[in-house]
Amino acid sequence: MDPAEPRAAAKRRGRRPAGHDTRTALLEAARQVFAENGYEGATVRAIAARAGVDAAMVNHWFGGKETLFAQAVLQIPSEVQELAASVLAGDLDTVGERIARGFVTAWDSTAGGIFPALVRSLTGHDQAAAGLRDFLVKHMFGRIVARLEVDQPLLRANLCASQLVGIGMVRYVAKFEPLASAPADVLVAAVGPTLQRYLTAELNLPAT
Repeated sequence: MDPAEPRAAAKRRGRRPAGHDTRTALLEAARQVFAENGYEGATVRAIAARAGVDAAMVNHWFGGKETLFAQAVLQIPSEVQELAASVLAGDLDTVGERIARGFVTAWDSTAGGIFPALVRSLTGHDQAAAGLRDFLVKHMFGRIVARLEVDQPLLRANLCASQLVGIGMVRYVAKFEPLASAPADVLVAAVGPTLQRYLTAELNLPAT
């Protein structure tokens, strides 16, 4: 064997075939591994292996697991902004139904998307809690309640978020049956009116 071959092979470690984007591959692999194992259970080696690259590429592109988690899982996708806009474009008396349908349809198409990664990481990573809070309260329901001009906007946003977190947890993480396999229409019919009440009905809160 040519003694130069091991050195050449070492230099090729972590490189992907032409036409592949290593950074994108790592982000996609990270979302999958974080979703399966949470932040604490996910390792740089496992993420790199899923992406088909050397583990050193994680440090090269992201500086470590912390930054990779932030960019792969906590970054709010543009689809959330689009969903908020589409929800507000219709009749405000049925906004709850559109929210439920939009989230369940989007999550079903990606087996929960980033939601399992966030939930499984909540207890071991402060950024996961902040990311999930921003995802639902700030970027989604914050915009909706501002448009509705209702009282107690932050409380209403939190109530809606609690409903969706519960559905997401039971359907995509804990997978309780029959809710885990129920058709989207069943969830929309059950959850939509509750979201609508949280957003537009009188909350009848006790005096403080």
